Amino acid sequence: MIVCVCRRVSDREIARHVRAGMTFDEVQFELGVATQCGQCEGCARDIVAQCSASHPVAALHCESAPRAIQLANSIKESKAWNSSRHSAAA
Repeated sequence: MIVCVCRRVSDREIARHVRAGMTFDEVQFELGVATQCGQCEGCARDIVAQCSASHPVAALHCESAPRAIQLANSIKESKAWNSSRHSAAA
């Protein structure tokens, strides 16, 4: 459904941005929602609130030093992994 007629922004597009971790203000800046006539602001805010509640984004915070991770053998042995390591070293 088109939420913002002025900027032709759909509810799916707003939801996609919110699920990526954006707030209403960030969505408004990125997509231009509710920046023209303002009639869509209530609906757009409802979609942001709905998507934020149903798909919370976990924030990771680590106070310790960075740790190395163990990659699966299938990843380490793949041609893509090996070629990217060699090109980065070059």
